[in-house]
Amino acid sequence: MHRIPYMRFALITLCLTLNACTGIPKGVTVVDNFHLQRYLGKWYEIARLDHGFERGLSHVTATYTMRQDGGVDVINRGYSKKTGKFKTARGKAYFVEDAASGRLKVSFFGPFYGGYNIIALDKNNYRWAMISGPSRNYLWILARENTLAPEIISNLVTLASDYGFPVQDLIFVEQG
Repeated sequence: MHRIPYMRFALITLCLTLNACTGIPKGVTVVDNFHLQRYLGKWYEIARLDHGFERGLSHVTATYTMRQDGGVDVINRGYSKKTGKFKTARGKAYFVEDAASGRLKVSFFGPFYGGYNIIALDKNNYRWAMISGPSRNYLWILARENTLAPEIISNLVTLASDYGFPVQDLIFVEQG
């Protein structure tokens, strides 16, 4: 008899937990007037906060292409000096809100999604972007080229700092 309320509680907790993974840090805003077609293609990772799934990787890129179901195919690639090989992760992404809002959810592991929040973007040329995950533990600076002008990096790091990200922990990725 007590099983149904417990199962309902467990299901609600699971749903809330999974939704939190696709969230955005409190006080952080995503870009508006976003155009996915302009965003598609190859991006180079300029800087990131450390996390296990990219730890030790250099020459990191992300490539985005359209899926037939309206989502985005994601291919992340990075070189591991430890193994002497490139590692590739394939995923998919979908808009969380409307397509004009730079807020997506991305999955590399079945039904589990994480937040992909575009919090800064070169809206004129789509040459650089800054991405947040669902918490302040995840941050990436991306660019269309394997380098980015120091003044742009400085401005993005300042914005990230203003948003409360631990910018002192940023790793600047070797692209070579």
